[in-house]
Amino acid sequence: MSVSNPVALVTGGAKRVGRAISLELARAGYDIAVHFRESRPEAESLAEELSLLGRRAEIIHGELADPTAWPVVISETVNRLGRLDVLINNASQFSTDSSDTLERFDLATWERMLRVNLTAPVALCHYAARHLAKSGTGCIVNLCDISIAHPWPDHLAYEASKAALATITKALARALAPSVRVNGVAPGIAVFPESYSESFRESLIRRVPLGRAGTPEDVAGAVRFLVESAPYITGEIIAVDGGRSVA
Repeated sequence: MSVSNPVALVTGGAKRVGRAISLELARAGYDIAVHFRESRPEAESLAEELSLLGRRAEIIHGELADPTAWPVVISETVNRLGRLDVLINNASQFSTDSSDTLERFDLATWERMLRVNLTAPVALCHYAARHLAKSGTGCIVNLCDISIAHPWPDHLAYEASKAALATITKALARALAPSVRVNGVAPGIAVFPESYSESFRESLIRRVPLGRAGTPEDVAGAVRFLVESAPYITGEIIAVDGGRSVA
């Protein structure tokens, strides 16, 4: 298979939204580096599926809370697949218990969430920038969150990290122009946490003008658009939320 195929790195690419993005970009003609932390079986299974689509696929392990992993994730991608054209900063941490509240503020929890959700994406952009610039069509897509417009009081570190990532997305669009485009996708409901009850899920869906929950494929479609069909768009964040952010 030709090494000239463009290459996309998807962090947290083995499951849920990351998996859908990996598959969507493979269908668009990209070879895929699937980054994972704990989901090795899922990453290996996805790599096999991507191979059946005629794409090269490599799985890249990395604990994004560990700064030593950041340059390695990028170098391993380039060493194994020969280039890097697209970086999708999808991996993030979200807590469904009460550990991210003001009442139970814990410095270690706060710092880990900001490191994974904010610092790691910025560091990966830093290490990837020169490779992305070489491609001529390099781009970065950061996964943000529509909740930053109406922050959840029980998810303080998560909200802080995603709000900062949205701002940095716009700053990076200026810093890396004109050689690399930087945009964001802000999902609403894409995959419910397993701990959410059916009644709570229904209450959330009732707030969505389009009347349904989103899917990982909805998010992946927006990512593909920004990667493949938006050469004159940079510094934008697309809400994929069924209209929830304007309701």
